[in-house]
Amino acid sequence: MAAEIVNPHSESAREAEAESVAGESGEAFDPAFALHRGGKMAVQSTVPIRDKDDLSLAYTPGVARVCTAIAEQPELVHDYTWKSQVVAVVTDGTAVLGLGDIGPEASLPVMEGKAILFKQFGGVDAVPIALATTDADEIVDTVVRLAPSFGGVNLEDISAPRCFEIERKLQERLDIPVFHDDQHGTAVVTLAALRNAAKLTGRGLGDLRAVISGAGAAGVAIAKFLLEAGLGDVAVADRKGIVSRDRDDLTPVKRELAEITNRAGLSGSLETALAGADVFIGVSGGTVAEAAVASMAEGAFVFAMANPNPEVHPDVAHKYASVVATGRSDYPNQINNVLAFPGIFAGALQVRASRITEGMKIAAANALADVVGDDLAADYVIPSPFDERVAPAVTAAVAAAARAEGVARR
Repeated sequence: MAAEIVNPHSESAREAEAESVAGESGEAFDPAFALHRGGKMAVQSTVPIRDKDDLSLAYTPGVARVCTAIAEQPELVHDYTWKSQVVAVVTDGTAVLGLGDIGPEASLPVMEGKAILFKQFGGVDAVPIALATTDADEIVDTVVRLAPSFGGVNLEDISAPRCFEIERKLQERLDIPVFHDDQHGTAVVTLAALRNAAKLTGRGLGDLRAVISGAGAAGVAIAKFLLEAGLGDVAVADRKGIVSRDRDDLTPVKRELAEITNRAGLSGSLETALAGADVFIGVSGGTVAEAAVASMAEGAFVFAMANPNPEVHPDVAHKYASVVATGRSDYPNQINNVLAFPGIFAGALQVRASRITEGMKIAAANALADVVGDDLAADYVIPSPFDERVAPAVTAAVAAAARAEGVARR
C-alpha cells in the first residue's frame, strides 16, 4: 500500500503534531510550533507539465527562444518571467520584531510571515532572504547582485542607523523600488490614522504638535514623513531626551533630524515635551508616566505602538485622549504595517516603477485614510487589515501617483 501523503499545514496534521509534542514534553503545547512546522510557504508552478510537449515549452528547447528574446530586448524580462511580480524580503536579523538581534536563521519565521502577508493582502509574491552579514556594504552588494531576479526589495528588521545607509545606497544603485518597511510602512499607516483623527476633531495636520518617543528607524521616518505631509511641528526623543540642536552627542542621522524637527526649540525629557502636545507617537517601548499624558493638550491623540506592551496603556490613554491607537490587534485602531506595504508594492509593480517616492507614500496614506469614509469614529480612524477595500485602494493610488511623478514605466 502506498504511503499516505499528509499536508503538514492541514488541521489534522497540526492536531497530530500537537499531540506528539505534548506527549514528548509532558507540557501544554504551543500551537505556533505546529503551524510553523516545515515553514509557512512554498514555491508552486503556474504552468502544468503533463507531457513531453509541456516539458519542451517550459524548459528546453522552448525556453531558449524566450532567453534569446530577453537578451536582445532586456525589458522583455518583465513580460516573460516573474520579475515584475515578486519582491525580495531582505534582512540581516539584527532588529527582529521585539526580539532584537537574533541572527539570520532565527529571523526566517518572521520573513516567511512577511512574504505570506504580501501574498494574502496584496497578491504579491515575495521571497525571504536572510543574509549572514551585518556589514552595510556587503548587504548592499549582495542585494544588488540578486536584484535581476526581483521587481522590488523590501528591507526588513535591519537595525538603525545602518538601515538608513543601506536603503539610501540601494536606491542609488538600483532602478527598482526599495522600501524599508520598518521606516516607511509604519509612517504611512501613522499618517493615515493621524489624518482621520484630526478630521474627527475638526483640525488639520498643520494645527498639531507631536512628540515621538523613539529615534530609531520608525521614529525618524515618521517624523520626516509627517513634516512632509504638513504637520505643524514634531519633537523626537531618544533615551537621553529631546533630539535638539544643542546636544553634542547626536549621530549623523539624529543631527539631520535635529535640523528639521523641534521648531519649538524644546529641550530636556520626553515628559517635558509632552506638556501641551497634541499628539504622542510611541515607537520605542518603555513606559510614559500617566502624569505626562495628563499634561497633554485637550483632545490629544495617543498612538502608543510598542508591542506587546504599549508605552501608554489604553486604559490610561482613554482618560485623557480623544483618540487612542496601538500596535496591537486586540484594541481598536491598530497601526499595522500590513495596511500599507502590500498595496504599495502592488501599485509600484503594476506600473513597473523605478522607485517609491514621497508622493507615492502620501498617496498610499490618503487612500488608506479614505477607506474609513463616513464611518469615522474615535475607535475607527484606521481600517482593519482584513478590510478587502484596503489593498485595492492603496494599489490604485500608488500606481496613479507613480505615473504622475514620472517614475512609472508602463
